[in-house]
Amino acid sequence: MSLKELQTRSGSVCELCGATENLSKYDVPKSPNIGLDSSLLACSVCNEQIEDPEKVDLNHWRCLNDSMWSQVPAVQIMAWRMLTRLRNEGWPQDLLDMLYLDEDMMSWAQATGEGNDPDNAIKHIDANGAVLIAGDSVVLIKDLNVKGANFTAKRGTPVRNISLVHDNAEHIEGRVNGQHIVILTKYVKKT
Repeated sequence: MSLKELQTRSGSVCELCGATENLSKYDVPKSPNIGLDSSLLACSVCNEQIEDPEKVDLNHWRCLNDSMWSQVPAVQIMAWRMLTRLRNEGWPQDLLDMLYLDEDMMSWAQATGEGNDPDNAIKHIDANGAVLIAGDSVVLIKDLNVKGANFTAKRGTPVRNISLVHDNAEHIEGRVNGQHIVILTKYVKKT
């Protein structure tokens, strides 16, 4: 992908803010593709603020109100990433609520970790308040009737090498009596 092709596609303006000076090719990180759809033409101001979050000027990014509607995948991704980075300011969240990315595009947008808030991550907590991670060993603290397997998992039964249910903080999975079962975190304690 050449600079000339980007200039032709963009009309020689920054595809994010519309500036006409100091333009250069910007390869969008973690792109699943190569070529025209994985790059955009960006001005030095956009480039600098994308690369250094400390230098972000909130008002500069109001341009995303227009550029987020671009049909160019790279522009859509960078609009989503910058709006996500700035979403706590109010108006960026309003724009994010309007921006639609299909599943593949959203995977690409989130590939850099932008938008991942460790404070909002699902945490699996045992009965004593200890954080569980995949691979931990736990012990049952209550007799559990295992539905569909017609047995009772007895209190004190060890469950080794658990796996976490990624979308439910109250569920873990493990093997008991040779059966792979789902167990509620409130009925286990980490060993």
